Amino acid sequence: MGDDEFERIAELMVDRNAIDREIAAIIQRPMTAGHLGEWIASRIFDIELEGSATNTAFDGRFRVGPLQGRTVNVKWYLKEEGVLDTSSSATLDYYLVLTGPRSAAGSSRAGTRPWCVRAVYLFGAKRLRDEQDSRGVKTGVASSLIRRQWDEAEIYPQGRNPLLRVSPQQAELLELLAG
Repeated sequence: MGDDEFERIAELMVDRNAIDREIAAIIQRPMTAGHLGEWIASRIFDIELEGSATNTAFDGRFRVGPLQGRTVNVKWYLKEEGVLDTSSSATLDYYLVLTGPRSAAGSSRAGTRPWCVRAVYLFGAKRLRDEQDSRGVKTGVASSLIRRQWDEAEIYPQGRNPLLRVSPQQAELLELLAG
């Protein structure tokens, strides 16, 4: 890499750090996809987040609607790659997963991970654990899900999962994040 490229990277890092500081001031947590995803989900889906970002198994509880009081673990993946970080905790009721564009597995060379939300999924934690167990899939980081599971869990842009319906106002907010 030439000196000009290195200097440009350093300039861009300064700009990015300034943006990250501004976002962190709003969400009151360090700027990461996880923390920002939790903040976005809490605003759109009326989730009361736990006081500690290190709470085990779940990030908060739904405040209203058919899932009121139920626990939720929020994930934001900048690309939808068919995997989900899962937990075996019995205290977790649901995963609410925000994703960027769908991406095939393969090299990430010269690719990007855009900060956007293109789809939202709601998975029942117990049902997902049971299905994963029956397929011999281990719980944990990057647990593999099959396409049918994603399709059945989709609540946005297609409302396939009847457990949580996205209102027109929620859809408008999600459209703002489509990138």
